[in-house]
Amino acid sequence: MLSITSLVSVMALFLARYNDGMMVTAFSNINNALFTTTTIPHHISSSSSSTNLHMVSDNKAIVVELPRDVKEAVSKCRQATQDALAKRLSRMDIEFPVGTDFGVEKKSKPTKGGGRGKRRQDADIDGDDESNIQTTLDRSDRELARLFVEMFQPVGGDNIAVSFVDDSLADAAKSKWKNDLGSTCRVLAMNRRPGGGAKKKKKGKKVLTSARGFAAKLEAEIGSSDDDDNENDRNDFGGNKGGSFRLPSTTEVALFVAPGPKELIIIEKICETMGMGTLVILLNARLDKVTNYGTAGTEKLFTEDFDSVFSLAAAPQEEAPNCLLFRAYPGEWVLARKPNVGRPKTILSQTEKPTTVECRQAFDELEITDLEKNVEGFVDNVAGWFR
Repeated sequence: MLSITSLVSVMALFLARYNDGMMVTAFSNINNALFTTTTIPHHISSSSSSTNLHMVSDNKAIVVELPRDVKEAVSKCRQATQDALAKRLSRMDIEFPVGTDFGVEKKSKPTKGGGRGKRRQDADIDGDDESNIQTTLDRSDRELARLFVEMFQPVGGDNIAVSFVDDSLADAAKSKWKNDLGSTCRVLAMNRRPGGGAKKKKKGKKVLTSARGFAAKLEAEIGSSDDDDNENDRNDFGGNKGGSFRLPSTTEVALFVAPGPKELIIIEKICETMGMGTLVILLNARLDKVTNYGTAGTEKLFTEDFDSVFSLAAAPQEEAPNCLLFRAYPGEWVLARKPNVGRPKTILSQTEKPTTVECRQAFDELEITDLEKNVEGFVDNVAGWFR
């Protein structure tokens, strides 16, 4: 079984040889003899920025180096993951802004006569209605998973398990990643209907057309998990007929994509079964939105045992309007606000994740000009963070 130390060696060499658009030979430390060649796609930046936070105080605000765009955010996330592995962390939480466009998948344009079904099938057309908002969320989560699958390719595809909430999401990933050498892995579904067929989705909570943009996306992403069935039949590789969801026994890296509260219970059992020797990474779990973990043990696992290795997400908007929270391991948590013009303004930096009270206090001390108040909106602010 590949140890965390071996994963560190694999990741270190992978990062050292990472070169945009080039063929890279990455050495896996399994028995000191396994080699694999992967193609690094053009959409990822070739540089790996340091996660160290450089702060300069002017007695009013702190200037901190935050990701300027998606490429830099991915680079910082990759380096933070490497640093966490170096410290032998095997329970990681990764979070990107809701609906982030990583540019991994090709976008399709609507065609005449395509119909609603066609648009759902393409799964990469943005829009304002409920289905297209969910489509954007699903694509974003899938693209993030794809980046992590490629990141860990040196350990071998058979040792990487990517678990989606249900069959439809897993099938979409299989379709998108088919014949892609950089995405070799085992794609699983945590919730399956008897017979292994695609599960028909229940009608989710209706999102009012007036609640668009970021707020609607977040509502769709968080709310949809509450309506899913928690039925498990078997997975494609474990052969769990009639039993609960299990990962393949060869799993060294387990990626769980956008799990909801019900899936967290499954992940808790997986963590107990697989042990600390298996690297478990949550992708866009939005743990701060979970209000009921079910049991005290489950809550402790996800709030104390999992480390927030990379997080770039909205701060509590009632307490700190137009602000984001950022953290890249091993750096500090940063509360920052990006004005319409200029670099982000960091208004709080500390070791622990800021509470809602701390966010409010920091924001209340922030000086915002009347011009900024009039021209800025949170939806534009979030969307503009990666421009």
